Amino acid sequence: MDLTRYVDELQHQLSTAAAAGGDEAREIAGRLTAPLDAAARLVLLEALSAAAGEISAELAPGSVDVRLRGGEPEFVVAAPAAVAAPAAPAAATAPAPAQPFAGPAIADADAGATTRTTLRLPDHLKTQAEAAAAREGVSVNTWLVRAVAAALDQPAGRPEPQTGAGLPSGNRLTGWVR
Repeated sequence: MDLTRYVDELQHQLSTAAAAGGDEAREIAGRLTAPLDAAARLVLLEALSAAAGEISAELAPGSVDVRLRGGEPEFVVAAPAAVAAPAAPAAATAPAPAQPFAGPAIADADAGATTRTTLRLPDHLKTQAEAAAAREGVSVNTWLVRAVAAALDQPAGRPEPQTGAGLPSGNRLTGWVR
């Protein structure tokens, strides 16, 4: 998405408003044009990021992320697995692309409402969460929201994870071996 058009329009509006104030106002507006470019781009990026966050809350478990590529914003949409179009078969030598999270849908009467929460993670968990989010092509926040939603959707009496030779973790085998 090219922001130049929007920044240029803002500068034009500033020049038009300054023209009503006379020569001195036009001169001041001309000097403000260059610094205004960077500030306007930053404000537009913040607005796009906030919009993507609101859309992601509505699409959960899908998401919309804003990424910068070459200084310009780009939207990346990860549709929920139930809605996503089937992927074309990959070549035998190419690795399969990361699939979007296919977790539970978040059922909430007011899905648009969000709350800011501070989460303190040990460094090793933060690193693992960042890596997992990168593999799925989503932000760490989106990945954490999905992980919490998936954990809350699990039944209370879920079976323990399997380890080793298919035995539930925590079980012990005793006996003699010859």
